[in-house]
Amino acid sequence: MQKERIREKAAAIRDVIRYIHRFQNALVVIYLDDTVLDSTVFLSHIKDIAMLHQAGLRVVLIPGSARRIDEILSREGMKWQIKDGCRITGQDAMPLIKMASFDVSNQVMTALAGVKISALIGNWVRARGRGVLDGFDWGTVGDIDRIDSPAIDKVLDAGFIPIFPCIGWSIAGKPYNISSLRLAEAVAVHLHADKLFFLVPGAEITAEHFIIPHNIGISEEGKVPALDLQELDAFISANKDYGSADREKLLDLLGLAGKACESGVTRAHILDGAMAGTLPCEIFSDLGSGTMVYTSNYGKIRDMTHDDIPAVLSLMQPFVERGILLPRTKQMLDEQYTAFIVYELDGAIRACASLVPYSDGQMEIAALAVDASCSHLGIGPKLMSFLKNRARERKAKGVFLLTTQTADWFENLGFVPSDISTLPQQRRAIWTPGRGSKVLRMEL
Repeated sequence: MQKERIREKAAAIRDVIRYIHRFQNALVVIYLDDTVLDSTVFLSHIKDIAMLHQAGLRVVLIPGSARRIDEILSREGMKWQIKDGCRITGQDAMPLIKMASFDVSNQVMTALAGVKISALIGNWVRARGRGVLDGFDWGTVGDIDRIDSPAIDKVLDAGFIPIFPCIGWSIAGKPYNISSLRLAEAVAVHLHADKLFFLVPGAEITAEHFIIPHNIGISEEGKVPALDLQELDAFISANKDYGSADREKLLDLLGLAGKACESGVTRAHILDGAMAGTLPCEIFSDLGSGTMVYTSNYGKIRDMTHDDIPAVLSLMQPFVERGILLPRTKQMLDEQYTAFIVYELDGAIRACASLVPYSDGQMEIAALAVDASCSHLGIGPKLMSFLKNRARERKAKGVFLLTTQTADWFENLGFVPSDISTLPQQRRAIWTPGRGSKVLRMEL
């Protein structure tokens, strides 16, 4: 048990170091829901944001202001309505909206000053009034025309964290109210952000509250850790007519995340803002703490290279210790690595398997290992499907495998029990009664 704990701790430390190197100078845009600002975990999030800044990430903040605006407008007896996520008011409410928005931004700036981080609030958003559409007057609602990217770059280069109030200005200096969520998405797109975070209390994409399409992996806790754009479309389609208003809000967040990625943002993340520590966990670990939407370059299957041998040996070791895999040495992999594929997750090897050809036309799937931390993400079936397709492309007569402890898992993928006598002569010669491996087969 001690060996396993040390192995897990070492893996976690390696992940942090790898991600610090990977995201050095990366630009991250963080939306802070206004309910986070009034919560007991707000200062914890501020400390984490400061840590990200100090680690060399370029941080931009967009705080939500809806509750503060509600409070001030209600106090002054102002009326409003919400349409498509936008606040509709008359022009007389705009000074109060502006005051509330800057009040919230100042709250965030003051908290950052408390952890010795300099921030700057600015008027970097050019907007125009939405006007009257289909007979409906959108009042003070503005649409974003331009983000002053050069000015923001100068602020970031000077070591400041830019804070965006939910206000945009026209060419003539007239202020307009902008949805903070849409502002966060637009800022991330205009700045070509590496990451966009939506930090919203209760924002969890779980199997308990959503329908999860069969090809989407879930974590041990039942969360959906990652969705590519194709999986995102399938997820939203499966849930669009299902659930409560809270779930609809989460689907809207997923839609914004997908829109940002389609427009060039590398990754967008939805995090539970009620959970302290969720930001560093999401950035500095493979599976994170929330749900990530991504375009590419997250998880991929590729051929193993000689440089992967140490990582693959380390990956296999727990399975060797449990008797699931036969021991393999560096010398063996030096000779066999061209038969292997690996699953690479953000630069780390998290799974492997091999396809071994025999002279009679059969092929063996062997050495399948998936890191325990990723075992619920569907990586194993993806590797199996990849190797079966490769065997078909290479005109194999059929594929087989040998297993001692995982026959049920393979049978669930369509393999059926077979007899030792069906093995190629070369493979049958090294089968041992003492190990007693079972033969499973699939015709192609």
